[in-house]
Amino acid sequence: MRSVAADRELLATRLNQITCGVLVAVVMSITFTFIDGIYVLSALAGAALLFVALTFWLNRQGRTRLAGAVLLSMGTATTTLIMWFGQGVFGGTLIVYPVILIFAAMLAGTRYTLGVLAFMLLSVAFIAWATVAGWRVDMDLPLSPGRVIMALLVLAICAFSVWLLSRDLRTALGRLQAEVARVHESQRSLAHLARYDALTDLPNRVMERERLEIALAQARRLGTRVAMMFVDLDNFKTINDSMGHAAGDEFLRLVAQRLVKGVRETDSVSRHGGDEFLIVLTNIADKKTINYAVAKLMQSLAQPVPLRDTSIQISCSIGISFFPDDGSDFETLLRLSDIAMYSAKNAGRNTFRYFDKSMSASLQDELNLTEGLRLALTRQEFVLHYQPVLDLQSGTMVGAEALIRWEHPQHGLIPPTQFIALAEKSGLIVDIGEWVLNEACRQMMAWRAENSVAFVIAVNLSVVQFRRGTIAEVVRDAIALHRADASCLELELTESTLIQDSEEFVKTLDALKKLGVKLTIDDFGTGYSNLAYLQRFEVDKLKVDQSFVRRLSNGPKDLAMVRAIVQMAKSLGLKTTAEGIEDEATRQQLADLGCDQGQGYLFARPMGPLAFEEFMRGNATIAAPLA
Repeated sequence: MRSVAADRELLATRLNQITCGVLVAVVMSITFTFIDGIYVLSALAGAALLFVALTFWLNRQGRTRLAGAVLLSMGTATTTLIMWFGQGVFGGTLIVYPVILIFAAMLAGTRYTLGVLAFMLLSVAFIAWATVAGWRVDMDLPLSPGRVIMALLVLAICAFSVWLLSRDLRTALGRLQAEVARVHESQRSLAHLARYDALTDLPNRVMERERLEIALAQARRLGTRVAMMFVDLDNFKTINDSMGHAAGDEFLRLVAQRLVKGVRETDSVSRHGGDEFLIVLTNIADKKTINYAVAKLMQSLAQPVPLRDTSIQISCSIGISFFPDDGSDFETLLRLSDIAMYSAKNAGRNTFRYFDKSMSASLQDELNLTEGLRLALTRQEFVLHYQPVLDLQSGTMVGAEALIRWEHPQHGLIPPTQFIALAEKSGLIVDIGEWVLNEACRQMMAWRAENSVAFVIAVNLSVVQFRRGTIAEVVRDAIALHRADASCLELELTESTLIQDSEEFVKTLDALKKLGVKLTIDDFGTGYSNLAYLQRFEVDKLKVDQSFVRRLSNGPKDLAMVRAIVQMAKSLGLKTTAEGIEDEATRQQLADLGCDQGQGYLFARPMGPLAFEEFMRGNATIAAPLA
């Protein structure tokens, strides 16, 4: 569409063109009326020149509407006076009125045009009445070349004005047609976007619902089955994080093409959102048909996807629900196939699962447990138990590990193995972990004030807390709030946390070290830790996993494994703590290997704060007094 400024510019151009035409007509009128000796008309034409000049000046000043009104008013008045002094209403001058009306329609508004028309009608009527009444007499002008030329000039100006107007109308009509076509195209595009995914051009959820309803209606008539497959790409977030969202979008488009090729023409593939897709399979006879379809689909996805000079290996987890076995509408089949897909995820990914009722019950239990965790935070149902850590050579207590427990009002004391994984999955571990840090710092300073003893308290951190990016601030705030000794706070990281190895993660560890806290790798040897990680992250201690400790007496391989961990730690200037020590023989073996510290049932089980305090008082070799 043309802008308002462009419309004004066009109007100013048209006014200049018309004014030039009028100027030519006025100059020629002066010339020929003067030659013919009609001096009155020559004088009137001369006066009109002043108004033409005024019109040019106003138009150059940007006052186009006013300039047009001046020109039209001058033309109307001049024409009327020429009719009065000339041949009246039966002279050729009357033809100028229609030309002026054309100009008025182009340059002025409706009210002005109607006003000019009314003036013209009244003028014609008045001149005719004045002639009949004898007030004036029509001038008998002889035919001359000048009058012929003037008539031709009036016709030319009229034709020129009509041509300008018709050209503008054709241009406006062309713009209107183009705008209508654009609107129609926009409507078609919006209709397409309402039913198709903008990224992959697959049907979206709205259209997939329609297709499923058609498939269900057909299945009811024919007595067949329909299957809904919920497809979720495994580890897609890694592609987005490592290669960027643009590459992720390109990857999704390529996967969408493979999904379409991997199903029959009678089946339907749609994008549910993110890296999730829905596939509706029709005319299903039995599960063998589904198994074949899934195998073909996974085979199609198993081939590496070429992406930006590299190849990406992709897999997916699939959940499947059936009509009429599991549900009879879109929402039910979608929900149940989603549950089955999560079951496939939990089974190790890159597989598929059919929905069964036990999944729904398990999901409900998970939802109930998640809600219970939320309430436990607000109701302060969590408590910390403490397990002593002793020096294996002297038997002196050098620290304790803070272990969370859930005092459930109905189910009693719940160990962390039953809720920590769900807390991490739901994100509640961030709030729970913050509470653990604050409670450990509070208890540390309470024991120090009451017993004048100082020892290290270890707190476990989750990888989810690191992903939030605020763990350094949380630790700093907990230390400041309780005025805790940072050197007595030990943060235990799992090996899965270390493999992040991102720039942000390294900055977080540096910030924690600057606070003065100690860093420990928990369950060392069971994951992916290596010498490079230990050198890069500047940890203070390794905790030998209890699975190695309990197998020490099984044979030389397990003994060699523990010896290697201890010797590597010593070579790097790190301390070692062995978990799960349950007998004296194991303690002695670890001490002989050079392991520094240990914890386990041989020394004490995890205890509540009061029991732990009594444990400290009852052991003379525990807890060195403060200087």
